Amino acid sequence: MSAETPHHVRPDRDDASHVARNRDHWDTALAPVFGRLAPGQWSRTGPAWGHWAVPESELGLLPGDLSGRTAVELGCGTGYVSSWLARAGARPVGVDVSAAQLETARAMQARFGVEFPLVLADAERLPFPDAVFDFAVSELGAALWCDPYRWIPEAARVLAPGGRLSFLTMSPLFAMCVPDDGPAGSALARPQFGPHRRDWGDSVEFSLPHGAMLRLLRSCGLEVEDMVEVRAPERPERDYDYLPMEWARRWPGEEVWKARKRGPGS
Repeated sequence: MSAETPHHVRPDRDDASHVARNRDHWDTALAPVFGRLAPGQWSRTGPAWGHWAVPESELGLLPGDLSGRTAVELGCGTGYVSSWLARAGARPVGVDVSAAQLETARAMQARFGVEFPLVLADAERLPFPDAVFDFAVSELGAALWCDPYRWIPEAARVLAPGGRLSFLTMSPLFAMCVPDDGPAGSALARPQFGPHRRDWGDSVEFSLPHGAMLRLLRSCGLEVEDMVEVRAPERPERDYDYLPMEWARRWPGEEVWKARKRGPGS
């Protein structure tokens, strides 16, 4: 255990078995589900985030002026977030490990007439040079399905000095309250201290306590500007068996982190 991250277990740097498992899970089980959702997400008139489609005006993941800025979406799935960026004038690149998800993204590009590069790659090993993007974003993509001790350093590496990272992921409280089988409840189902990965058998998700996340971001040269705990709206568009609206009205099931890469001398 590192003195830098007390009470928390760092990953085995050689264990990346989750990458193939998550890729296969998305290619087979989840891609058809999200393929059906893609047209509605691409057709939104403005960004809306997470399970509850919370408007950008409430969460503020995006920089104020995206015109001409280079951006990378880490774990882009069907590419709808990158489509929002492109429509706002940015020059996005979508990255995902699932070929099936990118196939849907290409179909949506043709359908809606919005084009940007799509790259089949692991967000923990990005195929880009250092300091080439002004903005990096992940909405329940790399932020949930990739090891934070791998994908966050990679995001920081490809960001230019002064560049921003915004991501939405499941909260550590949700991770502690959701049992192995069933919805999140009002009792803790697992400890906060210990492994930061949740193994579901056919897939793996990741979650860090706030202290560990803060230290990780800062160790990568990223200064945290804000963290927003997301509350479900009173009348959501849909409900989820594992994340009931009643639960998410009382406790945050999702959270948003916003950070900026330090420049020389800062």
